[in-house]
Formats: sequence, structure tokens, C-alpha cells
Amino acid sequence: MQSALFSNTEQQSQDRYVVQNPQLLRVSLTGQDDVLARKGAMVAYQGLIDFDGEYQSSCQRRARASTGEGLDLMRCSGQGTVYLANLAQYVHVVDVVREGMTVDSSYVLALDSTLNTEVIAVDSQYGISGSGKYQLNISGQGKVALMTSGQPLMMHVTPDKYVNVDADAIVAWSTSLRVQMQAQTHSTGVWRRRGNTGEGWELSFLGQGFVLVQPSEVLPPQNAQIGQGARAQFGMGQHGSHAQNQNNAWN
Repeated sequence: MQSALFSNTEQQSQDRYVVQNPQLLRVSLTGQDDVLARKGAMVAYQGLIDFDGEYQSSCQRRARASTGEGLDLMRCSGQGTVYLANLAQYVHVVDVVREGMTVDSSYVLALDSTLNTEVIAVDSQYGISGSGKYQLNISGQGKVALMTSGQPLMMHVTPDKYVNVDADAIVAWSTSLRVQMQAQTHSTGVWRRRGNTGEGWELSFLGQGFVLVQPSEVLPPQNAQIGQGARAQFGMGQHGSHAQNQNNAWN
């Protein structure tokens, strides 16, 4: 059998995290350090690997119930290689160091089990819930694999150059940055998109660090209703963009 498909073979590397191709992550396990991955993200594995649901503390469950922010993870342990992917999104490996990283949990594919996570509230001048209001702080030292819909843009923030980002397009930022959530409204209410521009909530970043933005304002609907009607087209299923998976879908 012959085919150009045979050029898509495994990447040979000693690194723990390897981007096998832009939309597929390869993680090597040695039996010492586990990796936490998004539930259901395993597409293949080799070796003696165990998969188990990750325990959530009562505090984590309460935070998830009240904010909608949190991680549904499985623990991958053993010796071998695991391949992870989600909805053919682009994969990026980030080293987390002392300053930490704040991220929308919808874009986390995998992370080292040694890292710490905590739900935090984004500062807002309005007392209403909206996209980007709650995010996830990741601290410690280790690696995180993030996902984006399309190739992202990395923007540097400096004391003399602040950055504004659409709250529906933000993926992650340096925890050290100061953040203000705002809606630059004029004649319309803050809970509606501004005038007829189609723009709404923004996050303003000040300080020194980075901001990661994706070229899409809505996640691909997960397990969305299948069919030909509008409900199927716009992700109205149980886990579509208008149900559980609404972290960055505007309602």
C-alpha cells in the first residue's frame, strides 16, 4: 500500500510535549509525572496508560457551579505516549513560570499535574455576568497545552502600550497584567452590543506581559444538535454554543 498519508508519521523527540502536527499533541509519560487532559481528548495512545477521572474538591465544584468556569479533566498515568486533540483546533504548548497565566478554561487541552488552578473574577465596572467575567489562574512551574480556533496572535503589553481585546476572542494572558472589563457603550445598554457595530465587551490590559488572541469569537459547538435546521446550524444542542459551551458565545 502506498500513499502520501505515510508521511504523517510520529515525531521523534525526547520532549514531554510535542506538537505532532498543528492540531494534534503528543505527550510522553515515564511513569513518574502524570498529565491532566481534557476529558475525551485522547485520540490514540501507545504503551501502558491508565485514564481516570480527575477528582474535584468541594471548593472546585462550588466554583464551577457558581461561575461556570473550571476544568473537566482526566488523569493520564503510566508509561507510553498519548495523543490528544479537540475539534481539530490548533495546539500550542506554553511554559508556565513564576508569574503564572490566566486562561479561559475552554481552551485548555492538557497540563502538568503539578500545576495549580484557581477560578478568579475579572474586574468589571458593571455588576452583571458576561463573557470573560470569570477565568482560570494557572500557577506553579510546568507546561500547559492550549487550543485556538485558527492561528493566534500574541500581543505584548508594556507600561507605555496597553492592549484592548474582544472578550469573546481572548484565550490567555500573563497573570501579572492589570485587567479591566468594559463595554464602550454610547446610546445602548451595556448588555447589548454597541450600537450597530457588533462589538460588545472588551478587556483592557495594562502592565508588562503578553496577551494571546484567537481569530474567532465563538468556540466550535461541541456535541451540537445534528440536522438541517437553524438549531443544528447554530449549535443549539445540549453542549452547543448556546448551552453548556457558552463561555465565549454572546447571548
